Amino acid sequence: MALIRVKNLLLRTYIGFNPEEIANMQDVIINIQIEADISEEALLADEPAGIYNYKTITKQIIELVQDNRFKLLEVLTKNILDLIMRDERVIRAKVEVDKPHALRFAESVSFEMETKR
Repeated sequence: MALIRVKNLLLRTYIGFNPEEIANMQDVIINIQIEADISEEALLADEPAGIYNYKTITKQIIELVQDNRFKLLEVLTKNILDLIMRDERVIRAKVEVDKPHALRFAESVSFEMETKR
């Protein structure tokens, strides 16, 4: 078992339902934890085959976030989690998405979801 963390992935997307949010892209900060099943053979081979590729899933997340529009932070978070869970090697995943400056007196608002097989 391995725990992979992608920390503070900073992306821009359309997120929200207010007129200014619909018209302008905003920053989101994504933190991901992925518990994946990695065989001993794959680790001993020291080759990418058989390893859960964090670069591949990160690229897919970037595409998902940047190429779509979201009204709700909750929906964006769920879509990222669903994307991660498509790989059968993933046992558990947790996704937190921050929306900086969403509230006037707060640095950020975040939404977090977790699931497991």
